[in-house]
Amino acid sequence: MNKKILLGLFLLALLLQGCGSQPKMQDGFYSAEMSGYSHGWKEYVCIMVKDSKIVYTEFNAKDPSGYIKAWDNAYMQNMASVSGTYPNEYTRYYAAELIEKQDASDIDALTGATSSGNNFKRLTAAVIEQSIAGNPDTRIVEMEE
Repeated sequence: MNKKILLGLFLLALLLQGCGSQPKMQDGFYSAEMSGYSHGWKEYVCIMVKDSKIVYTEFNAKDPSGYIKAWDNAYMQNMASVSGTYPNEYTRYYAAELIEKQDASDIDALTGATSSGNNFKRLTAAVIEQSIAGNPDTRIVEMEE
């Protein structure tokens, strides 16, 4: 019920802003994370907005102890040999693309990191909604089944 109310308020705010005008992101830091762990990792996105533009993005995953996926060299070597990419590469790629394009829907998935790319888009949509509302609370994004 709470999500429906928030969505309704968000849509109402968009309508009140008038046709053709884009809602502006408010300056600040905004974050979102997945609701659970997948293969031992929980993905998250943090952005910094300044002058209604995304100027900083961090995309990564953490294990229950807080250890960052992109720092895991054994994981990197395993994934690189199987997928052709690894967390430290694809997380930086997605983050840089968001800063350049300012819209995650325009970002192509990186081969070997499609699942993380899809989560990145969902997480980014959530933090952009948070930035438009000016809500600094971490948004939880439900995992797809």
